[in-house]
Amino acid sequence: MTITQGAPPPTRNTPVALARGILTGGVIGASLAAFVVGCVIESVPLCVTGVGLPAVYGLLFLLAGMPRRAREAAIPPRTALAQIESLEAVGGEATSDVAVRFDVTVAPDEDIPAYRVQFTQHLNLADLPDYRPGGVVVVQYPPDRLWKVRIVKRPTPEWEERVAGAHLDSAPGPAVVSEPSAGCAVGFVTLLALLLAAAGVILLFRADLFDKDTSGQPPSSPEPSVSATSSTTVVTSASGTVALGPGQSFLDKGELRRAVDSLTKGKGKNTGQALTVVVQERLLSVVFTPTGSQAPHFDPGSVPYERFPDLVEEARSTLGIRPPQTWQITTDRLTGSLTVRVGVTGSDGTASLEANGKGEVVRRTLAG
Repeated sequence: MTITQGAPPPTRNTPVALARGILTGGVIGASLAAFVVGCVIESVPLCVTGVGLPAVYGLLFLLAGMPRRAREAAIPPRTALAQIESLEAVGGEATSDVAVRFDVTVAPDEDIPAYRVQFTQHLNLADLPDYRPGGVVVVQYPPDRLWKVRIVKRPTPEWEERVAGAHLDSAPGPAVVSEPSAGCAVGFVTLLALLLAAAGVILLFRADLFDKDTSGQPPSSPEPSVSATSSTTVVTSASGTVALGPGQSFLDKGELRRAVDSLTKGKGKNTGQALTVVVQERLLSVVFTPTGSQAPHFDPGSVPYERFPDLVEEARSTLGIRPPQTWQITTDRLTGSLTVRVGVTGSDGTASLEANGKGEVVRRTLAG
């Protein structure tokens, strides 16, 4: 390290420092976002991940730095004389030790010019009178980190003799040797990685975050017709499906009946009969009765679709299933009469209710 009078301290914009900044920012951003998102959607594993990720990263960071710290500890410190330029107590008055900030001129014995440095060291209150501006003390510092200066409180007799007859010239101030800063580039990439990691977690769970409170609520006003919205319809002789685009739901007023009519449109009285009608948030599936089949079937147009939003809301709110939730409605005649089953699945398990052909609830099965 070159000591230049009046020059600013060097920065550490090395590839290793930049990579460490990216990794640190990513871990902080991802863990914070995971914890917040986990609390919002009530996901225990996500909350645990948000708390545990920084702890694991800190442990790995500590283990990775052990070889470097061992190498630094193996290098014997250099000893030199130093003259105290100024000192100031900065804390710890309520205890026997007090933190003192020193500004000293260090005069190394080797081919290094004298330099000024500031550092803070804890001293016993009883020892403070031994340190005064202009006094000479013995200090030690690592040869590769000149700013890590420490006063030797009990020097050897040889160094005590040198202190007794020493006179040092003050190096020009202010202090010009200090620990290299991380640099603007490291700070920038750390912040950028933090923001990107947080955004990535939020995007990954955006469906749970933004559909959580509105997926089961009937809208306050009618949505546009099927022809005016984004949907995909596939009809064969055996089945038909309608898939809605983002932002739409079959619980929207009139949406489900229009979709069913689009699947049965053009079919005859017999071929338009259904074995089952299955409804999810944005997917409708109808299985038609095969020609000549004697299986129990029904007219899809006779199903009380207008009651479906209320049935879903009742199932989501009264069966003991906490959000986040998914739901599915199945309509068939397997038991002889038309039955509408609403199933709700969440972190608490699965629950369901059954309604008759008029949409009246006849049976409930709670979670657990």
